Amino acid sequence: MSTFEFGVGLFPTEPLQKMIHLAKVSEEAGFTYIWVGDSDLIWREAYDNMTAMMLNTTKVKFGTGVTNPLTRHPSVLASAYATLEEYAPGRMIVGIGLGDSSVETMGLKPSTLANFENALAQMRELFAGKEAELPSGKIHLLHPCKGKVPIYIAASGPKMLELSGRIADGIIVLVGVADEYIAHAKEKIAAGAKAAGRKLADINLVLWVPCAVSDTAPAKDAVKAHVARVVAHPLPYVLDPNEQKVLEEIRKTYDYYHHMDQQANHAEVIPDWLVDKFAIAGTVDQCRAQIERIEKTGIQQIAIIPYSPPGGSREETIRGFAKAMS
Repeated sequence: MSTFEFGVGLFPTEPLQKMIHLAKVSEEAGFTYIWVGDSDLIWREAYDNMTAMMLNTTKVKFGTGVTNPLTRHPSVLASAYATLEEYAPGRMIVGIGLGDSSVETMGLKPSTLANFENALAQMRELFAGKEAELPSGKIHLLHPCKGKVPIYIAASGPKMLELSGRIADGIIVLVGVADEYIAHAKEKIAAGAKAAGRKLADINLVLWVPCAVSDTAPAKDAVKAHVARVVAHPLPYVLDPNEQKVLEEIRKTYDYYHHMDQQANHAEVIPDWLVDKFAIAGTVDQCRAQIERIEKTGIQQIAIIPYSPPGGSREETIRGFAKAMS
């Protein structure tokens, strides 16, 4: 597993000082990436958290997990990342998607694929110190990036996966952990890459995985709220009848103000057998076996979103998963 990389997704659900502590713990535990959730109405401010975490760590790379071009204009994103890259060269990654809870809680709709692609093109122009074309005219950034800031796209549906294969430096893959699910995603990504004259090997693939580690408590229950959201995303494969029945129940109960909330009602509709397809949850040994299996799929990084059974903590899950990494 030495060639594998590991990241941790930290949603800013706790005060800033606690988030700084979790970032330090993650770096000390051997994680090389930290992905900070961006959803202003339900979590604390992402870029404040990311800056504070960066100031209190030394090597770990940071990205949004994930931002969007609607609640944050491409020019604002370009300026924010250029500023952070200036302070910590080589440690910044843009993690971006169409917009999920951050958009839905504001009563907005996710970006269209065409507008999303245009926004990323604008950001790249601004990063490079070039003029970007907006409907209102041309703009440019007076403090462009001195180095490259990679753009990783969060993708689950077939069209988004193909688009990511065409234009992304990396892809945050949101399709579950089953071998066949990952294979379907890679097939779509490869098609997009081929259309752009690229190779799949040129693109870094990050598998986004809800995770809980416990020897004594039911770890599967801890990740069910997150699994519910993954199942409800557009996916690059057809769900079987049992999975489709669960999806229908999720759509009836899903509340974006309780996005990823372990106590949310939509967590209750997720059966244990479905967790095994969409999460890593169990003992250290069981998690290690999952890592070894996923490594063989061609994924380059597992990014866990740590959850814990009642009475536990995200820190315990981070430290527990670190044992499975070794």
